[in-house]
Order: sequence, then structure tokens, then C-alpha cells
Amino acid sequence: MAYVAKRILTMIPVLIFLSIMVFSLIHLIPGDPAEIILGQDATPQALAALRAQMGLNRPLPMQYFHWLGNLLHGNLGYSLLDHTPVSTLIMQRLPVTVELAIGTVIVAFLIAFPLGILAAVKRDKWEDFTALFASTVGLSVPPFWIGILFLLFFTVKIHLFPSSGYVPIWRNFGQNMSVMILPMVATGIREAAVLLRMLRSTLLDVIDQDFVRTARAKGLRGFGVIVRHALKNALIPVITTGGLQIAGLLGGLVITEQIFSLPGFGTLLIQSVFSRDYTTVQACALIAALLVVIVNLLVDLVYGLVDPRIRVNGGRS
Repeated sequence: MAYVAKRILTMIPVLIFLSIMVFSLIHLIPGDPAEIILGQDATPQALAALRAQMGLNRPLPMQYFHWLGNLLHGNLGYSLLDHTPVSTLIMQRLPVTVELAIGTVIVAFLIAFPLGILAAVKRDKWEDFTALFASTVGLSVPPFWIGILFLLFFTVKIHLFPSSGYVPIWRNFGQNMSVMILPMVATGIREAAVLLRMLRSTLLDVIDQDFVRTARAKGLRGFGVIVRHALKNALIPVITTGGLQIAGLLGGLVITEQIFSLPGFGTLLIQSVFSRDYTTVQACALIAALLVVIVNLLVDLVYGLVDPRIRVNGGRS
């Protein structure tokens, strides 16, 4: 518990620093939200009145501390475009991206673990070369291109999956999966290629160690040695890579969401940037940073569960 509390406390200065950076950078983007809302034909008096109404005429430090004070009270602010609470916009969009990210990682693990283990066990044989070739293809082909091919074949040609029509998973599981399965696989293929190579490499290092040879000398053979002894000791780098992939996916699925018409978090962020909706952009960026920090914290905690050599005691690992 002390370790968790210490890590949570270290999140506070990180988030404050990120909030300052986000707030500063968004105001460096050319463009005026008042002009975007009223149009280029608006009079200077109307523009000035709208800026005053939105608080954009105050000095930037005052705007930042006002925004930060609202954050500390749980208020993410209101969209500058339609005055919708930003928290409402995020809660509508974030579950889509989180589901897509989790599904992508699940697909990646389902592909990477069997092929990675097989490649390590069958080192320098045709199974190994086939797995490495597949991972090279997965790394070389962009996920958006795979997504387009999936849409052309599975949606346009054979009409197996719909091109749109997202519904939350808790409302209609079947319809949700019919819409989400293609983007999950399209993005999961590349993530699987990364995990496959990492798992194969770490397993090959572990397989050559003394405790694995001892297990084989005791009579264990084949996959029994890999699953019961080698795999657990090879998971730490894989968990680290998986954690980084999840953190990256939470903010990096914008193109996939656009291709498959998914109303996700990344799409909201891009739309807000183009419309100069400062409040929404700042909240989205801060939420994305918070999710990355939380994922990193969870990865550190999983280390202690997977590797018995890692102990978390009194804030030390």
C-alpha cells in the first residue's frame, strides 16, 4: 500500500506539469474560437463580446488558474462551441476507445503468445521462420491499410460485417462485436507483431539458462518446460511492452476510429483541435495523460504478481 500511495503522489506533479504544457500549447495554435463560432463576417464588437463571455479576454495565467481551480472541484468545464459539459462529451466517447484498446491488446496477445512460444521452441526451423515472417509483415503494413482492406472485403464484398452502427457493449453485445471486431483485429495485428518478437527474444534468453536445463534433466519436456518455468520468467519485458502499447493505443487510435466510423475519444480530440475548443482539448489531453500514468502504475504492480523476485514492501521494489 505504501508503494501504491507513493506512486500516486508522484502522479500529482506530473499531471500539473502536463496541464501547464497542454494549456500553453493549445493557445499557441493559430486561430480564434470566437471567429470560428461566429464566422469570418462577424463584427469586431461581436467577436469581443463573445471572447469576454468565454473568458478569452483575460490574461493566460488567470485563465489557467481558473481552469485548474475548476478541475480541483471536479469540473472539466464546458465546450466553447455548444456549452455541453466536457465531462459529458468525454464519458460518451472514452468507453469506445477504451474498448477498442482493450480488444486490440486481447487480439494481440491471442496471436503473439502461441506464435511467440512456438517460434522459441522451434528455433531456426520452419515454424520459427514462418512466425518471424508473419511478424515482419505485421510491422510493415500500417493498421489503417489493413482496416481499409478489411472493409473492402468483409463489408463491401461479402457483407459479413457492418461498416458503422456502433452501440455500447452493455446494450447489445452482438451488434457491438460485429462493429468492433474488424478494427480490433486491424490494429491488433501490428501490436501482435511487436509482442511476438519480444516474447520470442526473451524466451530464447530464458531457455538457455541453468534452471531450464535442470527442469529438462528432471524429465520435463517440450511445452511443459516453457509454460511452467521459462514463460513466467520471460514475461516482464512482455508486460512492459504491452503496457506501453495500451498507453499508446488510448491516444493513438484516431485513424482507426475514422476508418470504421467509431465515435471515440481520439475523434473528439481531433475535432476539438480543429474547432479551437480549448476547454475540450485541455480536458481530453489531461485525461489521456492520466490514463497513461495509471497504466504505468498497473504495469508496475503486475510485475510483483508475475515475478516472485520482485517485492513491493514499504514503497520499495
